[in-house]
Amino acid sequence: MKNSRVSSIKHAQKESQLLREIGSLLVQLAQDEPNLQELYITRVKLSPDKSNATVYLHTPKGLEQFEQKRPTLVLYKSSIRNALSKMLSSRYVPKISFTYDAALDKQRHVEDLIDSLKKEGKL
Repeated sequence: MKNSRVSSIKHAQKESQLLREIGSLLVQLAQDEPNLQELYITRVKLSPDKSNATVYLHTPKGLEQFEQKRPTLVLYKSSIRNALSKMLSSRYVPKISFTYDAALDKQRHVEDLIDSLKKEGKL
């Protein structure tokens, strides 16, 4: 029980570290690559064996804009992994995949529904 708790804490710490490091790398890349601007990391999910990291990203204009930016992200994937290998103190650097995070779109939709109900006087 205690070992599992410690393991989950270390896992969460690793995800947090990846979020910080990948976030700073993307900010640096966005300064040189205009196509990566308006791209925001919302979270990083690390697989249980720590071999894969899914980076969830969001853009203000939605999925269509993300799909336009994805090829540029894929071009820089190996450079990001290489930079992470120098920043992280772990033996292995996880493989990175980029995914659109629709959670913020869902949240905005729910907020719009609530606002419309308030305007109609039903809430």
